[in-house]
Amino acid sequence: MVQATGEEHAVQLAREAVELVDAGHREFPQQAASRNLREALSIAPENPQVKAAFLKVQQEEKADHQLLELCRRYTTQKDENAGKEAATYLRTDGLKSPENVALECLKLLLAQRPHSLSATQDDIISGLVRQNKSVRQYFSTELQTSVTTFFDEIYDRGDGAAVCLDTVVLDPTVWTSEETRSHCESELFQLFIAKLMESGHDLDGRSLKGITRLLAVHAVELEHLIDDEGFEVILSSLDMRLPLEVRSQATLATAKYLEVAKETGEKKLLTLIMSILGKGRMDDLIVAFSAVAAVFPVAPSAAANLFLSEEFMKHLVPMATRDAKSKKVELPVLELLNAACINRPCREAVSKRFGEWLSHTLTNGSDKSSELAAVALAKIRASEPEQPSNGNGKVLEQDSDSELVLRFMGLMSEQKVDTDSHAIEGLAYTSTKPSVKDQLAFDPTFLRNLIAVLKRIHADSGPLYGGMMVFANLTRFLPNLSEEQKKMSQLKDYADASTGKTKAPLAPHTQDQDDAVLARCAAVIDAGIMPLLVEVGRTSSSTTNESMAQILLSLTRLQKSRGKLAQQGAVKLLLNLAAPHQSSNGIVPNETTRLASHALARILISVDPSHVFPSSGFPQVTSAVRPLLSLLPSLESPSFSADQPRDLLPVFESLLALTNLASYPHDDSAPKLIVREGWAAVEDLLLSSNAQVQRASCELVCNLMTCESGVVKVADGSKQAAQRLHILLALTDADDFPTRRAAGGALAMLTEFDAAIVAILDRPRGVELLLGLCQEDDDALVHRGVVCVRNFTCIATGDIGTRAKAAVRDAGGIGILAACLKKTKNQAVLQAGADALKPLVQAQI
Repeated sequence: MVQATGEEHAVQLAREAVELVDAGHREFPQQAASRNLREALSIAPENPQVKAAFLKVQQEEKADHQLLELCRRYTTQKDENAGKEAATYLRTDGLKSPENVALECLKLLLAQRPHSLSATQDDIISGLVRQNKSVRQYFSTELQTSVTTFFDEIYDRGDGAAVCLDTVVLDPTVWTSEETRSHCESELFQLFIAKLMESGHDLDGRSLKGITRLLAVHAVELEHLIDDEGFEVILSSLDMRLPLEVRSQATLATAKYLEVAKETGEKKLLTLIMSILGKGRMDDLIVAFSAVAAVFPVAPSAAANLFLSEEFMKHLVPMATRDAKSKKVELPVLELLNAACINRPCREAVSKRFGEWLSHTLTNGSDKSSELAAVALAKIRASEPEQPSNGNGKVLEQDSDSELVLRFMGLMSEQKVDTDSHAIEGLAYTSTKPSVKDQLAFDPTFLRNLIAVLKRIHADSGPLYGGMMVFANLTRFLPNLSEEQKKMSQLKDYADASTGKTKAPLAPHTQDQDDAVLARCAAVIDAGIMPLLVEVGRTSSSTTNESMAQILLSLTRLQKSRGKLAQQGAVKLLLNLAAPHQSSNGIVPNETTRLASHALARILISVDPSHVFPSSGFPQVTSAVRPLLSLLPSLESPSFSADQPRDLLPVFESLLALTNLASYPHDDSAPKLIVREGWAAVEDLLLSSNAQVQRASCELVCNLMTCESGVVKVADGSKQAAQRLHILLALTDADDFPTRRAAGGALAMLTEFDAAIVAILDRPRGVELLLGLCQEDDDALVHRGVVCVRNFTCIATGDIGTRAKAAVRDAGGIGILAACLKKTKNQAVLQAGADALKPLVQAQI
């Protein structure tokens, strides 16, 4: 009876599902009908009426699904608006078409010839592949049938569609075996190379994108498929006359190939470049010089070996003379010389063999060639401690540091900087010289112009990185060296002098001293750098993040500016930069996180946490705790190493910031997190040999005693807690006054608990140390000591109270407290002292 009733219910649900579809209820596609059918199938999966209803609804869903209808209108009626709606649907979060619908949509598109549809087909295909496994599986099946046929079917439909071929062959979940996948990947890779040879650059690097994506993942497996002809066509795509997108993809492909091919790749590079140069045509020279220039940043060793070879110089030198036959090759030569200057031997060769020509081009060339010559000369000058007095590298008046800087600064004021400009790169090099730093930093008009330029082009990583380096150079402080490091540096300087490597150890330039750098930091802040950093931080990459963190660390040295930086968004930016990044070894901090965490610590020392972390909202106060704790030594990052003593300034400033956070008024989430994740490090630092670090850690422990988890660490009655309390007792007798005050404050709170009182009683001189605080000359210390004694005599109860009073009395507590009350006028001390003394006197009576 129950079974029959269940089947009847299932049939009724199935009928309702069909009625919903027939009635055209489409506000939420398929949801109501599908929900009814799922329930019906769970009750009576074999019922004929339920099965029939399922087939009908499935067919109707497929026929009438919104996405399928849009794709049908797009492909058959060439309705462009329908195609754009379909692409939008596939990009909308939360909307995902059924697998069978997605596959049908793809087949509708592929049934049309590529050139009969608009470029919108590319977006639709990309979305289908991204969302639906059935579509990726279809790609896989077609590739296994014939890689060449399906490649030809897809390639001309757009960049995104071609990239989908890579996506599928790199997805192991849609292949029957790794062998099959690898075979199709190899064939696809060769087809991309063949297409590059065939089409040249007509498709804006589409084939290069395919090559680069596959090499990025499986370069080792695919490297052998790149023969001389294939590598040459990739190198030809580095031609500086081609669009940036093409050159970028070719650069990535070249870098990955040279990385895995090693010596074989270097030899092939040398052979092919010399072969291209051997053709002797101007176009071939441009290709060769452009290729070597592009290789320098990604494979400097291979490029330098090629550049310095006499064979290469025979072709290059005649192109860099005043009477060169063609000006067409001038810019490629200048780009190459600029790129070569990143390598020291190459830079010396450029100075020696091309310095005079660069100076001539600086004053006689076109705007672009003059700018490139200026940058090359700036790189040469930046690496020279002294100006050479002879040779082709002679410094002329027009290419002195001062004149080069004025030229670059002028370009900023004229807003001439774009993606092809090298002016910012020139500034990045010239700003390394102390004599130039003040020239740049104390010109507010220039700083504002540079900031405006960087805001305008911040999406372009090249100029942005150069701009960040300019500000990093202007604000960089000399490193903090320990006394041992200073002595080692001096010994090295004298050792080098004895072997002729340098003349003598040099004192730091006056414009690199702290006062000079602080003045430049203030000028940079006043010019408005913080809003720029916040904007850059929204879209920044790892190449600029470290520079930004370094800049902010320098700017936060100015205590008076920390509040202003916080108001302008520095804390949120630093929290983002300080977040540790995922690596193959798990989540680990890097140099960016360390610098950002240190800068964050400095701000949080000087700023009220409640002004930065609102009681409700973002950011939360706990978000700052882990970055600050990362600066403290741990087993993973010990505080010292044999060859490089650790700079204790970040440790000290982190402790001060944590102490500030531990006093956050709105809740105790921050101190709880500090105790849970940082107690071990803080406890170790209580024993630090550095007095300031020991003081800061003791002050932090004092503030942590305001939360229950902190008290438990020292007063839960365990052996470990007793040991920690003994350390605090010992610190009440430290030489450093603030340390004694912090230890006394912690004990004043801890002695409200019986377990802490017992631990003190068990220590031979425990009570004496507390009474010692009562005999200090400073009221703050006396108050802490008197409160501790009052807790012994007033709060402790039972046997513990009896024992505590006896211990205080036996240690001369009555006389000490009486003397204390006679000499103080502090009302808090008088009240606490009177309370402490009363039980002792009454016991005597």
